Formats: sequence, structure tokens, C-alpha cells
Amino acid sequence: MAQTYPDHIWHNGRIKPWAEATVHVMAHALHYGSSVFEGIRSYETPNGAAIFRLTDHLKRLYLSAKIYDIEIPYTLEELSAACREVIRANGLTKAYLRPVAYRGLGGFGLSAETPTDVAVASWFMGPYLGAGVLEAGIDACVSSWQRFAPNTIPAGAKAGGNYLSGQLVAREARRLGFGEGIALASTGLLSEGAGENLFLVFDGALHTTPVSAALLNGITRNSIITLARRNGIEVVERDLPREYLYLCDELFMCGTAAEITPIRSVDGKPVGAGKPGPVTARVQELFFGLFDGRTKDEWGWLEPV
Repeated sequence: MAQTYPDHIWHNGRIKPWAEATVHVMAHALHYGSSVFEGIRSYETPNGAAIFRLTDHLKRLYLSAKIYDIEIPYTLEELSAACREVIRANGLTKAYLRPVAYRGLGGFGLSAETPTDVAVASWFMGPYLGAGVLEAGIDACVSSWQRFAPNTIPAGAKAGGNYLSGQLVAREARRLGFGEGIALASTGLLSEGAGENLFLVFDGALHTTPVSAALLNGITRNSIITLARRNGIEVVERDLPREYLYLCDELFMCGTAAEITPIRSVDGKPVGAGKPGPVTARVQELFFGLFDGRTKDEWGWLEPV
């Protein structure tokens, strides 16, 4: 399905037509993956459009940039205003936001000095992994591609170059007919999905891999842990071997794009009863309840547009 582009984008300090937000073919980021970005969602709520954990996402953007010595020439407050401005410019309420900061055209070479360009895009996005998957779940596979080892590429940074790993995992899964791929860490233990964190359910408790397993410490992951513990669901962060994907009662992946997507089978083996289970449904209820008022936002996560 062809992508439908919005009319406007925020680029280097102002709203401009989408088609005018261009990058030179010799920009540093294009050649070396030197960009950091965020994925953020805006939801319709009873009190109007609200951006979910906007400030937390932007804080992580600056931390990712710090790791790679990318100087962002705008304050967090300015980028927060830009996110709201581009949503309004495109007439959106429910939207996906993509702030990105990248090394532009300047010197050549890995350590070259370049200006930092910044953009914020917004567009409507439905379920990332396909229509109906939030209800029915997906079939996943363990990828032949492993995540990067510790002290090679920093998994804690949401950087463009990191997602070459995710592309290999996701494209292999699609080629083999699966909805998404799951990667192992260099240890051979579970890491995460191509671009999503994992939760396994055993006896009503949530088990998730630790940040030391070459994964991004997802904001949706953190939200689920917080909501679950607040509502009496045990959460355990621990190393998990591959075979636990086949032995768990329920399994789901999460992320800003994927939201909370159940996994009904892995490598052709059914997970539990082969369909989304009650704990997954309860977590979805708590999470999506933030946006329709069923779940009280005790943490100030909903930031009005």
C-alpha cells in the first residue's frame, strides 16, 4: 500500500510544505547513519488530542544525541512546540510523530564536523504490523540475525544506524511469511523484536528481558511495567532463553508504533492456546484506557496538543 504523505512538516525551525524538506545526497547521515530520532503517538482523548509521553521521548532524543556527540540546535521546549505545531498544521488529532536530528552536509569522513539538521514529521498511522493484529495477534519467528554485542553499538541510543539490525530481522521475517521477527542477543538469550520490546506471561506474571540484552529501553515498555505493577500484575525483568518463547502462556511485543501486539505463534509453534490471552488483554485495556478515560493518568503522560 502506497504511503499517503501529509501536507506539512517542521524542518530546521519552521513549518514548510512536505516536498520542500530535502536533504543533500552527500549529507553525513545518509552515508554513515548519523541520526537520532523518536517515534511518538498522539491520541484522541475525552479532553482533546494529547501526545503520549512527549517530554520523555524528547529527553531520550537528547540522550541519544549525547552518546553520538550530535549537537541539537534547539531546546527541548522548542522541539516540544514543534511537535504540537506540525500536528496542528496537518489537521491531525490521532497521529504518529517522528522527530529526527541528523548530521547534514559539511565535511567528509567519519569524524567530520557538520551542521545538525532537525525535522519533525507527523502523519496518521494505524496499527504498525497490520490491520486487526491488536485483536488477533501475529505469527513471529526467531531471526537468524543476532543483535549487536555489548560495547560495539550502544543499544540504548535510538540512532538511525542501529536500525540496520532491525531491518535485517524484519525483512527476513516478511520474506519467510511471518508478521515480525524476534532477535537473540550475542549471548544467545532473548533480546527483542525488530523494533519492539518483548513480554512473556508465565502464571499471570509478566517477564521481560533486561536492558543489558542489547535492547532499547522502550517508553511503551516502561509504561506497561508501571501500569502492570500499579494494578497488581507482577513484573519480572530477567534473562530469558529462546525456548521460553515456546513455553510461555502468552507473549506480546510493544512499542510506540506496534503499541501492544499479541504474538500467537513463534516458529510455527502456538503460544499458549494459540491466541491472545487474558493477561495481554488486561494490559491492552490498561494501556489504551489511558486514552479513552478508563485508566487514570496518574503520571501526567498525556500532554495536550
